[in-house]
Amino acid sequence: MTRVESSLPVPRYVQVARTLFDEIESGRYGVGSLLPTEFELCEQFGVSRFTVREAVKQLVQQGLVTRQPGVGSRVLAQRPVKQYTQTMTGITDLRQYASETTLQVTKSQLLPVAGELAKLLDANKGETWLHIEGLRYQDGQAQPICLTDVYIAPRFRSLEGVRDAMRQPLYRILEKQFNCTIKTVHQEIRAIVLNAQLAKQLGVSARSAGLWIARRYLDERDELVELAVSVHPADRFSYRESFRRDWQLNNINTDTTH
Repeated sequence: MTRVESSLPVPRYVQVARTLFDEIESGRYGVGSLLPTEFELCEQFGVSRFTVREAVKQLVQQGLVTRQPGVGSRVLAQRPVKQYTQTMTGITDLRQYASETTLQVTKSQLLPVAGELAKLLDANKGETWLHIEGLRYQDGQAQPICLTDVYIAPRFRSLEGVRDAMRQPLYRILEKQFNCTIKTVHQEIRAIVLNAQLAKQLGVSARSAGLWIARRYLDERDELVELAVSVHPADRFSYRESFRRDWQLNNINTDTTH
């Protein structure tokens, strides 16, 4: 994990996970040793059991610890395994994802759209979009976690700041340069089989399993600003989303009048 300056609040479980990650990496908790109990971690960090459990889940998903009922959380490794796990609870996590990985830009060009691509963008044939292609890498790993194609709407195609290695989300650069605000992100996920071309770019076997993720970034007018399509090899990426119940039983209207 990499610490970054951010004006957006970072979830508490992420902060706790980062601290525990640093302490494992530094050797405070050696391989084979147990982390403090949930109760002890709650006391140390001043957080709830839910927060501690979510933080430890982050470490489990990175292959750093394993949880054993009746025993505790045991350290397996000082550094994460090569698979990247993206946790989503809101748009803030998209920014976190971009800052924890690097997008190595391989292509940037103006592209007249047509056919299936025009349909995907809900664009008219002949519209010229900015197309950015790149491979995204996790720190310390030689193989990419995904191939990403980004399409920027024609009114924003003069976008500046697209460089070789990026650790900032493109939508944030767009917001700053054009004084717009991304209000909504629609996400679609599909399981796919990687064709020979995709497999070669990602360094995996043809016809192996993959994950296709498309994110549509909409502005205040609900107009498409950016479409980002990422293709992940199945063994290098997992996706995790958290949902929290947002209603209470005492808010239910019950009529007991006779």
